[in-house]
Amino acid sequence: MGSTVIYEDEDTFDDGSRYEMIATGIPKNDDYPEGVKYRFQYMAEDGRTFLRFDNFPDHPKVDRHHYHTPDGVYDDIEYTGLKSHVQKFYTEMDDRRER
Repeated sequence: MGSTVIYEDEDTFDDGSRYEMIATGIPKNDDYPEGVKYRFQYMAEDGRTFLRFDNFPDHPKVDRHHYHTPDGVYDDIEYTGLKSHVQKFYTEMDDRRER
């Protein structure tokens, strides 16, 4: 069984910053027990990360579900399902854009 895109969105703002979001349904396994692999990124026009949520399983010292900030900090983030995680990302991104 292969993978299927289950959520995808992207847009560019007037200041050149943009976001890209993709979630893929995959077979459940030890690395992705929910059967979802995702990366949501809000970035500057030049590609610098402002905010990223992902569940790449090989980051040391953080949970599978975690976020990254512009200064290289990353930490655990609660995952309660894809729909709520998407909404959480939009909210966090909007908060950062308003700063």
